[in-house]
Amino acid sequence: MSIKDYEFWFVVGTQFLYGEDIFETINAHAEEMCREWSSKLPCRITAKPCVKTSKEILDVMQAANCDEACAGVITWMHTFSPSKAWIAGLKALQKPYLHVNTQFNRDIPWQDIDMDFMNLNQSAHGDREHGFISARMRLKRKVIAGYWKDETFQKKMEIWMRAAVGACESKKTHVLRISDNMRNVAVTDGDKIEAQIKLGWQVDHFGVGDIIREVEAVTEDEIDAQMAEYEKNYIMDTDNIESVRYQAREEIAIKKFLERYGFNAFHTNFEDLQQLKQLPGLAAQDLMRQGYGFGAEGDWKVAAMLRVMKSMSEGLNGGTVFMEDYTYHFEPENEMLLGSHMLEVDPSCSAEKPKIQVHPLGIGGREDPARLVFKAQTGCGIVVTLVDMGDRLRMICNDVECREQTNDMPKLPVAGVLWKPLPCLQTSAEAWIYAGGAHHSVLSYSLTAENMRDFAEIMGIEFVHINESTEINAFRKELFYNDIAYKLGM
Repeated sequence: MSIKDYEFWFVVGTQFLYGEDIFETINAHAEEMCREWSSKLPCRITAKPCVKTSKEILDVMQAANCDEACAGVITWMHTFSPSKAWIAGLKALQKPYLHVNTQFNRDIPWQDIDMDFMNLNQSAHGDREHGFISARMRLKRKVIAGYWKDETFQKKMEIWMRAAVGACESKKTHVLRISDNMRNVAVTDGDKIEAQIKLGWQVDHFGVGDIIREVEAVTEDEIDAQMAEYEKNYIMDTDNIESVRYQAREEIAIKKFLERYGFNAFHTNFEDLQQLKQLPGLAAQDLMRQGYGFGAEGDWKVAAMLRVMKSMSEGLNGGTVFMEDYTYHFEPENEMLLGSHMLEVDPSCSAEKPKIQVHPLGIGGREDPARLVFKAQTGCGIVVTLVDMGDRLRMICNDVECREQTNDMPKLPVAGVLWKPLPCLQTSAEAWIYAGGAHHSVLSYSLTAENMRDFAEIMGIEFVHINESTEINAFRKELFYNDIAYKLGM
């Protein structure tokens, strides 16, 4: 589903104590708020009739659970809604949950305020009653306070909404494992059953032979059509057209396989190519451009994470791409990290029209593969990885500043991204390593750490953030306290 296909339900609480005449006003206010939000935010927000009883609350929450298009529930207490009435409904709710603490009027109407006004506008204490029961029940939720028309308030809503959509798409993530992960590598593997329980990721293996048979069945007419797509999207910068045509053959075959079995992410493994003539390079890059998740060397976790983050970032400027920490630049006062991969960097982060080139690949023992070569965009971003800590999944997020790559790499013809990790390379690298961060990650110019924190909260996984304020001793204490909390089952 596209992000535009999702909606959020706005459930407003009240009660019968103040008379039934107020219900019409409450519903009118909710409708107006939803029209405003729906015009500014990435998904439609639908106002439900205000709820007054435990049964009404339970009914709307159960209906939300059963509606595939509903990505989450937003609650607001227009008046004082006794929170015991919410227990059954909140206990039943299985969708992401946002509690907004706002009020319909921005300012106090000093000359007109009376008890009738107060009976109708009680969110200042009604939302605190509601907040208590959610805290008491230890519910995973996001709380946003402020005036509902303010840009800052709406931006916080958008951040959470994108995380909620990511949670919905996470449960639909289906990863094709072409072979296994790279031999003797630990961080790219993990507990696939736990990932499916916590994140909804279904990870299924097929042998390379299954792909080879698909590759062999591709027709020349299909390759011609794919070549036309390459000509439209990229600059053909090679005379070795046969190599490019073989990548087209691989892309067509992999895409057919993905579509046939309902996969939306996949990985390859250069150690297990069998009769494939090339490691998929251009093929993988172009599939990522279309929205598929990808991981190299059998990394199913990063393939799934890329797919989820692409769905979260839909409609935003900047790319969200598969990445690997490649090499350091330790120049004093200008320390950087070059991210790249031997072939498979997503062109959605390119600052220029990518070029298709063919060069030798000193790994895998196959023909020279075609790949896209480009320099990346500049701007602020995040680098995110997910690791299996044995007793839990840990998401690690590092704020970065992507810089212009002014130098060419004539002997390393790959796409790359040059970034400054915050707060600095040394602290960032030390924190990443203390946290057990992988060398594969997802780089996003579109999303922020807050998006990923909200996603991790919704999914119930650990989140740690490396940023401009990170200090190593404090960061190590955070990891230590997190270990204690998870061991105690908190």
